[in-house]
Amino acid sequence: MGLRNSFQQQHDMEVFLQQLLLDPNSPISDRWRALFTLRNLKGDGPRQALIKAMSDASNLLAHEAAFALGQMQDVAAIPALCTVLQDTSSFHPIVRHEAAEALGAIGAAECTPLLQESLVSDPAPEVQQTCELALHRIQQGQALDNTQQSPFLSVDPAVAALSSLSVADLRKVLLNENVPMYERYAALFGLRNHGDSEAVNAIVAALQAQSALLRHEVAYVLGQLQDKVSTKALASTLKDTREHPMVRHEAAEALGSIADEESVELLKEFQKDSEPIVAQSCDVALCMVDVERSGKPFELFHDFEKPLVR
Repeated sequence: MGLRNSFQQQHDMEVFLQQLLLDPNSPISDRWRALFTLRNLKGDGPRQALIKAMSDASNLLAHEAAFALGQMQDVAAIPALCTVLQDTSSFHPIVRHEAAEALGAIGAAECTPLLQESLVSDPAPEVQQTCELALHRIQQGQALDNTQQSPFLSVDPAVAALSSLSVADLRKVLLNENVPMYERYAALFGLRNHGDSEAVNAIVAALQAQSALLRHEVAYVLGQLQDKVSTKALASTLKDTREHPMVRHEAAEALGSIADEESVELLKEFQKDSEPIVAQSCDVALCMVDVERSGKPFELFHDFEKPLVR
Protein backbone atom coordinates (compact mmCIF):
# COMPACT_ATOMS: atom_id res chain seq x y z
CA MET A 1 0.00 0.00 0.00
CA GLY A 2 2.85 2.33 0.88
CA LEU A 3 4.56 1.64 -2.45
CA ARG A 4 1.34 2.37 -4.34
CA ASN A 5 0.96 5.66 -2.49
CA SER A 6 4.56 6.51 -3.30
CA PHE A 7 4.01 5.90 -7.03
CA GLN A 8 0.80 7.96 -6.92
CA GLN A 9 2.56 10.82 -5.20
CA GLN A 10 5.35 10.73 -7.78
CA HIS A 11 2.76 10.78 -10.58
CA ASP A 12 0.80 13.63 -9.00
CA MET A 13 3.98 15.61 -8.48
CA GLU A 14 4.97 15.26 -12.14
CA VAL A 15 1.48 16.28 -13.28
CA PHE A 16 1.64 19.36 -11.07
CA LEU A 17 5.07 20.34 -12.39
CA GLN A 18 4.01 19.81 -16.01
CA GLN A 19 0.89 21.92 -15.53
CA LEU A 20 2.89 24.68 -13.89
CA LEU A 21 5.58 24.66 -16.59
CA LEU A 22 3.04 24.98 -19.38
CA ASP A 23 0.74 27.51 -17.67
CA PRO A 24 1.25 30.89 -19.43
CA ASN A 25 -0.59 32.67 -16.61
CA SER A 26 1.89 31.61 -13.93
CA PRO A 27 4.89 33.82 -13.08
CA ILE A 28 7.94 33.07 -15.19
CA SER A 29 9.98 32.42 -12.04
CA ASP A 30 7.57 29.65 -10.91
CA ARG A 31 7.57 28.08 -14.37
CA TRP A 32 11.37 28.22 -14.39
CA ARG A 33 11.54 26.35 -11.09
CA ALA A 34 9.15 23.73 -12.45
CA LEU A 35 11.37 23.34 -15.52
CA PHE A 36 14.47 23.01 -13.34
CA THR A 37 12.77 20.32 -11.28
CA LEU A 38 11.52 18.36 -14.31
CA ARG A 39 15.05 18.43 -15.72
CA ASN A 40 16.14 16.29 -12.77
CA LEU A 41 13.44 13.68 -13.40
CA LYS A 42 13.39 10.87 -15.96
CA GLY A 43 10.70 9.42 -18.16
CA ASP A 44 8.26 10.30 -20.88
CA GLY A 45 6.17 12.78 -18.86
CA PRO A 46 8.97 15.24 -18.04
CA ARG A 47 10.40 14.86 -21.55
CA GLN A 48 7.10 15.63 -23.27
CA ALA A 49 6.48 18.64 -21.03
CA LEU A 50 9.90 20.07 -21.87
CA ILE A 51 9.34 19.40 -25.57
CA LYS A 52 6.03 21.32 -25.42
CA ALA A 53 7.75 24.14 -23.55
CA MET A 54 10.13 24.68 -26.48
CA SER A 55 7.14 26.19 -28.31
CA ASP A 56 6.20 28.53 -25.47
CA ALA A 57 5.56 32.20 -26.17
CA SER A 58 8.41 33.01 -23.79
CA ASN A 59 11.62 32.57 -25.78
CA LEU A 60 13.52 32.53 -22.50
CA LEU A 61 11.53 29.56 -21.20
CA ALA A 62 11.57 27.83 -24.59
CA HIS A 63 15.36 28.05 -24.88
CA GLU A 64 15.80 26.77 -21.32
CA ALA A 65 13.60 23.77 -22.13
CA ALA A 66 15.91 22.91 -25.04
CA PHE A 67 18.91 23.36 -22.77
CA ALA A 68 17.37 21.01 -20.19
CA LEU A 69 16.80 18.29 -22.78
CA GLY A 70 20.45 18.53 -23.74
CA GLN A 71 21.60 18.32 -20.14
CA MET A 72 19.42 15.24 -19.68
CA GLN A 73 21.12 13.72 -22.77
CA ASP A 74 17.81 12.12 -23.68
CA VAL A 75 18.05 10.54 -27.14
CA ALA A 76 14.26 10.35 -27.33
CA ALA A 77 14.21 14.16 -27.52
CA ILE A 78 16.31 14.27 -30.71
CA PRO A 79 13.38 14.45 -33.22
CA ALA A 80 11.80 17.39 -31.38
CA LEU A 81 15.13 19.22 -31.10
CA CYS A 82 15.73 18.68 -34.82
CA THR A 83 12.31 20.13 -35.61
CA VAL A 84 13.14 23.26 -33.63
CA LEU A 85 16.54 23.69 -35.26
CA GLN A 86 15.10 23.33 -38.76
CA ASP A 87 12.21 25.77 -38.35
CA THR A 88 13.77 29.20 -38.80
CA SER A 89 10.39 30.89 -39.25
CA SER A 90 8.73 29.72 -36.02
CA PHE A 91 11.55 29.62 -33.48
CA HIS A 92 13.66 32.49 -32.16
CA PRO A 93 17.43 32.20 -32.82
CA ILE A 94 18.09 31.76 -29.09
CA VAL A 95 15.81 28.69 -29.08
CA ARG A 96 17.35 27.25 -32.26
CA HIS A 97 20.81 27.83 -30.82
CA GLU A 98 19.91 25.92 -27.69
CA ALA A 99 18.39 23.08 -29.72
CA ALA A 100 21.63 22.75 -31.69
CA GLU A 101 23.67 22.80 -28.50
CA ALA A 102 21.40 20.14 -26.99
CA LEU A 103 21.98 17.89 -30.01
CA GLY A 104 25.70 18.27 -29.47
CA ALA A 105 25.32 17.43 -25.78
CA ILE A 106 23.35 14.27 -26.61
CA GLY A 107 26.10 13.39 -29.04
CA ALA A 108 24.27 11.13 -31.50
CA ALA A 109 25.88 10.78 -34.93
CA GLU A 110 22.42 10.78 -36.57
CA CYS A 111 22.22 14.53 -35.87
CA THR A 112 25.28 15.30 -38.01
CA PRO A 113 23.54 15.87 -41.39
CA LEU A 114 21.06 18.39 -39.97
CA LEU A 115 23.76 20.23 -38.03
CA GLN A 116 25.87 20.43 -41.19
CA GLU A 117 22.89 21.79 -43.11
CA SER A 118 22.04 24.39 -40.47
CA LEU A 119 25.68 25.40 -40.22
CA VAL A 120 25.31 26.74 -43.76
CA SER A 121 21.64 27.66 -44.04
CA ASP A 122 20.60 29.19 -40.71
CA PRO A 123 20.45 32.99 -41.00
CA ALA A 124 21.65 33.63 -37.44
CA PRO A 125 25.45 33.63 -36.84
CA GLU A 126 24.99 32.42 -33.27
CA VAL A 127 23.09 29.36 -34.53
CA GLN A 128 25.69 28.64 -37.21
CA GLN A 129 28.48 28.80 -34.64
CA THR A 130 26.54 26.54 -32.27
CA CYS A 131 26.15 23.96 -35.04
CA GLU A 132 29.91 24.10 -35.59
CA LEU A 133 30.49 23.45 -31.89
CA ALA A 134 27.94 20.63 -31.81
CA LEU A 135 29.48 18.91 -34.83
CA HIS A 136 32.92 19.05 -33.28
CA ARG A 137 31.57 17.65 -30.06
CA ILE A 138 29.84 14.75 -31.76
CA GLN A 139 32.98 13.99 -33.76
CA GLN A 140 34.97 13.80 -30.54
CA GLY A 141 32.51 11.27 -29.20
CA GLN A 142 32.93 12.51 -25.64
CA ALA A 143 29.45 13.80 -24.87
CA LEU A 144 28.58 11.04 -22.43
CA ASP A 145 31.79 11.51 -20.46
CA ASN A 146 31.58 15.25 -20.03
CA THR A 147 29.34 15.29 -16.95
CA GLN A 148 32.06 13.43 -15.09
CA GLN A 149 34.78 15.75 -16.38
CA SER A 150 33.08 19.00 -15.40
CA PRO A 151 33.38 19.96 -11.73
CA PHE A 152 30.14 21.88 -12.21
CA LEU A 153 28.23 18.74 -13.24
CA SER A 154 27.23 20.36 -16.52
CA VAL A 155 27.32 18.97 -20.05
CA ASP A 156 29.39 21.71 -21.65
CA PRO A 157 29.38 22.62 -25.37
CA ALA A 158 33.08 21.77 -25.51
CA VAL A 159 35.33 19.55 -23.43
CA ALA A 160 37.53 21.71 -21.20
CA ALA A 161 41.15 22.20 -22.18
CA LEU A 162 43.66 20.15 -20.22
CA SER A 163 44.28 21.37 -16.67
CA SER A 164 48.02 21.12 -17.33
CA LEU A 165 47.81 24.19 -19.59
CA SER A 166 48.64 27.46 -17.86
CA VAL A 167 46.12 30.24 -17.32
CA ALA A 168 48.28 32.51 -19.49
CA ASP A 169 48.21 30.03 -22.37
CA LEU A 170 44.46 29.50 -22.07
CA ARG A 171 43.88 33.24 -22.00
CA LYS A 172 45.80 33.64 -25.26
CA VAL A 173 43.58 31.04 -26.94
CA LEU A 174 40.34 32.43 -25.54
CA LEU A 175 41.05 36.00 -26.65
CA ASN A 176 42.46 35.16 -30.08
CA GLU A 177 39.85 35.98 -32.73
CA ASN A 178 41.66 33.80 -35.28
CA VAL A 179 41.40 30.58 -33.27
CA PRO A 180 38.50 28.19 -34.11
CA MET A 181 35.49 28.61 -31.84
CA TYR A 182 35.67 25.11 -30.37
CA GLU A 183 39.23 25.71 -29.16
CA ARG A 184 38.21 29.02 -27.60
CA TYR A 185 35.31 27.32 -25.82
CA ALA A 186 37.67 24.60 -24.58
CA ALA A 187 39.99 27.32 -23.25
CA LEU A 188 37.04 29.05 -21.57
CA PHE A 189 36.04 25.92 -19.69
CA GLY A 190 39.66 25.21 -18.88
CA LEU A 191 39.94 28.66 -17.30
CA ARG A 192 36.69 28.06 -15.42
CA ASN A 193 38.10 24.87 -13.98
CA HIS A 194 41.23 26.72 -12.83
CA GLY A 195 38.94 29.23 -11.15
CA ASP A 196 41.54 31.50 -9.58
CA SER A 197 41.58 35.31 -9.83
CA GLU A 198 43.89 35.27 -12.86
CA ALA A 199 41.53 32.90 -14.65
CA VAL A 200 38.46 34.97 -13.76
CA ASN A 201 40.12 38.12 -15.10
CA ALA A 202 40.89 36.31 -18.37
CA ILE A 203 37.26 35.21 -18.68
CA VAL A 204 35.99 38.73 -17.96
CA ALA A 205 38.21 40.06 -20.75
CA ALA A 206 36.39 37.75 -23.18
CA LEU A 207 33.17 39.73 -22.66
CA GLN A 208 34.67 41.95 -25.38
CA ALA A 209 34.97 39.11 -27.92
CA GLN A 210 33.48 39.63 -31.37
CA SER A 211 31.18 36.60 -31.19
CA ALA A 212 27.90 37.11 -29.33
CA LEU A 213 27.73 33.35 -28.85
CA LEU A 214 31.08 33.32 -27.07
CA ARG A 215 30.19 36.38 -25.00
CA HIS A 216 26.99 34.71 -23.82
CA GLU A 217 28.92 31.58 -22.78
CA VAL A 218 31.44 33.75 -20.97
CA ALA A 219 28.64 35.35 -18.95
CA TYR A 220 27.20 31.89 -18.20
CA VAL A 221 30.59 30.68 -16.93
CA LEU A 222 30.97 33.77 -14.74
CA GLY A 223 27.63 32.85 -13.21
CA GLN A 224 28.95 29.37 -12.48
CA LEU A 225 32.02 30.82 -10.78
CA GLN A 226 30.02 33.37 -8.72
CA ASP A 227 33.09 35.58 -8.26
CA LYS A 228 32.26 39.15 -7.22
CA VAL A 229 35.27 40.37 -9.18
CA SER A 230 33.14 39.97 -12.31
CA THR A 231 30.15 41.98 -11.02
CA LYS A 232 31.18 45.28 -12.62
CA ALA A 233 31.73 43.75 -16.06
CA LEU A 234 28.49 41.76 -15.93
CA ALA A 235 26.60 44.88 -14.83
CA SER A 236 28.00 46.81 -17.80
CA THR A 237 26.88 43.98 -20.11
CA LEU A 238 23.35 44.00 -18.72
CA LYS A 239 23.11 47.78 -19.01
CA ASP A 240 24.24 47.82 -22.65
CA THR A 241 20.99 47.83 -24.65
CA ARG A 242 23.01 47.45 -27.87
CA GLU A 243 24.30 44.08 -26.69
CA HIS A 244 22.73 40.87 -28.01
CA PRO A 245 19.77 39.79 -25.81
CA MET A 246 21.26 36.32 -25.29
CA VAL A 247 24.36 37.93 -23.76
CA ARG A 248 22.42 40.34 -21.56
CA HIS A 249 20.18 37.49 -20.42
CA GLU A 250 23.18 35.42 -19.29
CA ALA A 251 24.67 38.46 -17.58
CA ALA A 252 21.44 38.95 -15.63
CA GLU A 253 21.37 35.35 -14.47
CA ALA A 254 25.06 35.49 -13.56
CA LEU A 255 24.39 38.56 -11.41
CA GLY A 256 21.61 36.60 -9.73
CA SER A 257 24.11 33.85 -8.93
CA ILE A 258 26.56 36.37 -7.44
CA ALA A 259 23.68 37.94 -5.49
CA ASP A 260 25.46 40.87 -3.84
CA GLU A 261 23.43 43.98 -3.09
CA GLU A 262 24.73 45.86 -6.13
CA SER A 263 23.64 43.02 -8.40
CA VAL A 264 20.21 42.70 -6.80
CA GLU A 265 19.46 46.41 -7.19
CA LEU A 266 20.49 46.33 -10.83
CA LEU A 267 18.30 43.31 -11.52
CA LYS A 268 15.32 45.13 -10.01
CA GLU A 269 16.03 48.09 -12.28
CA PHE A 270 16.01 45.92 -15.42
CA GLN A 271 12.89 43.89 -14.60
CA LYS A 272 11.05 46.31 -16.90
CA ASP A 273 13.55 46.11 -19.76
CA SER A 274 11.98 46.46 -23.19
CA GLU A 275 13.54 43.14 -24.28
CA PRO A 276 11.37 40.31 -22.80
CA ILE A 277 14.27 37.84 -22.68
CA VAL A 278 16.20 40.26 -20.47
CA ALA A 279 13.26 41.35 -18.30
CA GLN A 280 12.23 37.76 -17.63
CA SER A 281 15.84 36.79 -16.88
CA CYS A 282 15.91 39.47 -14.20
CA ASP A 283 12.70 38.03 -12.70
CA VAL A 284 14.24 34.56 -12.65
CA ALA A 285 17.52 35.83 -11.21
CA LEU A 286 15.76 37.66 -8.38
CA CYS A 287 13.76 34.51 -7.64
CA MET A 288 17.04 32.59 -7.44
CA VAL A 289 18.34 35.14 -4.95
CA ASP A 290 15.21 34.88 -2.79
CA VAL A 291 15.28 31.08 -2.78
CA GLU A 292 18.99 31.01 -1.99
CA ARG A 293 18.52 33.38 0.93
CA SER A 294 15.60 31.31 2.23
CA GLY A 295 17.81 28.25 2.46
CA LYS A 296 15.37 26.15 0.43
CA PRO A 297 16.33 24.17 -2.68
CA PHE A 298 15.49 25.68 -6.08
CA GLU A 299 13.59 22.52 -7.02
CA LEU A 300 9.87 22.50 -6.24
CA PHE A 301 9.70 19.07 -4.59
CA HIS A 302 9.36 20.69 -1.18
CA ASP A 303 6.42 22.82 -2.36
CA PHE A 304 4.27 19.89 -3.37
CA GLU A 305 1.55 20.75 -0.89
CA LYS A 306 0.27 23.18 -3.56
CA PRO A 307 -3.00 22.23 -5.30
CA LEU A 308 -2.76 20.52 -8.67
CA VAL A 309 -5.41 22.70 -10.31
CA ARG A 310 -4.26 26.28 -10.66
